[in-house]
Amino acid sequence: MRNVLATKWGIILVGATIGVLASLLQFWGNPANMGICVACFVRDATGALGLHRAPVVQYLRPEIIGFVLGSFVAAYLFKEFRPRLGSAPIVRFILGALAMIGALIFLGCPWRAVLRLAGGDWNAILGLLGLFAGIWIGTRFLRNGYNLGATHKTYTSVGWLFPLIMAGLLVIMLIYPKIPGEAQSGVLFYSVEGPGSMHAPLIISLILGLVIGFLAQKSRFCTMGALRDLILFKQTHLFSGFVSLAIAAFLTNLIVHQFSPGFVGQPVAHTMHFWNFAGMALAGLAFSLAGGCPGRQLFLSGEGDGDAAVFVVGMVVGAAFAHNFGLASSANGATPAGMVAVLIGLAVCLLIGFTMRENIA
Repeated sequence: MRNVLATKWGIILVGATIGVLASLLQFWGNPANMGICVACFVRDATGALGLHRAPVVQYLRPEIIGFVLGSFVAAYLFKEFRPRLGSAPIVRFILGALAMIGALIFLGCPWRAVLRLAGGDWNAILGLLGLFAGIWIGTRFLRNGYNLGATHKTYTSVGWLFPLIMAGLLVIMLIYPKIPGEAQSGVLFYSVEGPGSMHAPLIISLILGLVIGFLAQKSRFCTMGALRDLILFKQTHLFSGFVSLAIAAFLTNLIVHQFSPGFVGQPVAHTMHFWNFAGMALAGLAFSLAGGCPGRQLFLSGEGDGDAAVFVVGMVVGAAFAHNFGLASSANGATPAGMVAVLIGLAVCLLIGFTMRENIA
C-alpha cells in the first residue's frame, strides 16, 4: 500500500498539522512559543525525574511519551518495526549530550526555533542561521566519507525497550500526578513556577503527542533532514514540511492572538545573538553527525532503532549537565560556563567529523 504521508503533499500536510497542534498546545497551556520543543521537553522530563534540580523546569512532558509510543504503534501497524543497532554508541551518546547543551544555549530545538519565529521572536532568526551553518558543516563531513557504521538487525525485545520505558514513565505519572502547589508528588518533581509549571492538560498533550508520533513516523518528518537534503541534494521534499510547519504555526498564532513580534522581552529567550547562533550551530552539527534532529531520534527509537535511543539518553544526560553545571541560558543570556561548553562541544564535534571517515576515492 502506498504511503501517502511520505509524498510531497503528505509531508506538507504533516508539517502543517504539527504547526497547528504546536500552537494550540501553547494556547491550551504550554509555555509561550513552546507549544512543542523536543529539547526543552526532554530537559523538563529530566528534571521531573530528579536528574537536575532546576525547580522551574521540572515536568514529565506527555508529548515526549506520545511521540515514541505513537511512532511505535505506526511502525507495528504498517510492518515497519525493525529492531536494529549500529556502531559507535559512545559517539552517539556524546552527540546527544552536546546537541542538548547547544539547544539549551539557544533555548530551543529546531522545532522551537521555527515556532519562536512563527510567534514573532526575531531572536530565532539567529538560531535558524546557526542551525543551517551547523548542518552545512555536517554535510561537508558526509561528502567526505563520514560514517558511524551500518546498522544491523537485533532481537525484537531490544526494539521494545525504549517504548516500554516511555510507557513506564506514563504509568509513573498517572500514579504520581501533579498536586497543585506541591513541588513533588511521590518520586516525581513538578515545577510550581516558571516554564515547567505551564502545560496543557495531560490527556490533550498525550493524545496530540501520539498523533504527531504516528504521522511523523509514517512521513519521515525531520527538520535536520530537511536542511541536509536541501544542501546536499537540492531536494525540497522534507524542506516543504519544514516550511509548512512554520506557515501553519504563524497563521494559527495570528488567529489565537499569540503573535508578538520583536527581539526584547520574548518568552524563554535571550538577545545574545552570537550565542543564539553558536548554540544552534553546535546543535545542528551534532544532529547532522548523528543522522537526525531530536524529534526524529524519538520517532526512530519508537520504531526499534537502538542508535536513536542511545542519542536520546545522551540528550537526557546533556540536560542534566546543562542545569547542574550552569551551562543552560536564561532570559539574562548565555552563562560564561555555557559559552565555554559551546566552544568545547564544537571542537569535539569537529574531531568526530574529521576522524570518523571512510576512505573514499
